[in-house]
Amino acid sequence: MDRHRARGRRARPSRRKPLLSTAVASAVLVGATAAGTVYVKAQAHDRPAAVSSASSSASASASASTAAAPSSSPAGNEEASVEPVAEPSADRDALLAKALESVTVAAGVKTSVAVLDVGSGESAVHGDAAFDTASIVKVDVLAALLLQAQDADRHLTAQEKTYATAMIENSDNVSTTALWASIGRAEGLDSANERFGLTSTRGGDGELWGLTQTTASDQLTLLRQVFGDDSELSAASRAYVQELMGKIATGQRWGVSAAADGSRWALKNGWLARSTTGLWDINSIGRISADGRVYLVATLSNGNSTQAKGISLVEAVSKAAVSAFRDAAES
Repeated sequence: MDRHRARGRRARPSRRKPLLSTAVASAVLVGATAAGTVYVKAQAHDRPAAVSSASSSASASASASTAAAPSSSPAGNEEASVEPVAEPSADRDALLAKALESVTVAAGVKTSVAVLDVGSGESAVHGDAAFDTASIVKVDVLAALLLQAQDADRHLTAQEKTYATAMIENSDNVSTTALWASIGRAEGLDSANERFGLTSTRGGDGELWGLTQTTASDQLTLLRQVFGDDSELSAASRAYVQELMGKIATGQRWGVSAAADGSRWALKNGWLARSTTGLWDINSIGRISADGRVYLVATLSNGNSTQAKGISLVEAVSKAAVSAFRDAAES
């Protein structure tokens, strides 16, 4: 059971930074675009260059790509030039918000979700509130441990590997507490997260690792570190975390995996009944595959009246979030 009770918290100065928008704009390039499809317009040289309305930078690129007409061209003979215009990028945040309208959220419950389409590089976030991590912090703890081991130019010890396996695959709390101490508790976690690029995650007080505060956006950043090539973690470290997240105990295979088609997923869930309210924090993070595309998904929630209702909510939000990207890709 993943119950890490809240106790008195030490006062810590707020270090939260504003979240950056994760909507990804398509860049206009000569011959290709980051979004994929290139639309080509032919135009006469005696007319003003057509300009994409996508952005002011697109306007500059379009003007620079227009070729000058040869001086030997006969009068009245218009020679067309080719101007690439990027397909306008969808407002992913708006699409995500629209998709989540179909999910019923009980009064007093809060949710937040962040999604990245790995193939296109496009991402979106809904909600910027901070949540207790519960046991999803265990991925962060392992990432910090591996980063420290890399810095020391050493491999994990046999004991550390035993703890790591139990912590991720079975969500073992005793193993987590041991590794939490090994990395230097909150200070060690925060130091690693600064290098990982997490801006709104703060380690829990003392032994209360489950009360680490985070956002869906930060958890998506962490998933990029675990599953992406542009990472502070080495290829071997990333492969190790991914392997453990793909072997979650049978009774814990819920959450973002509900949005996958089949068994292609790697995840870590967190569930915590708060002693002060009796309400549940239910979270899920991971990588899933759906309709031939790969997504990183982080779904957080709190205020759930029961664990079962929280799990159902997180799964519904995860499905809706992935559908927003899938439907846009098919349209």
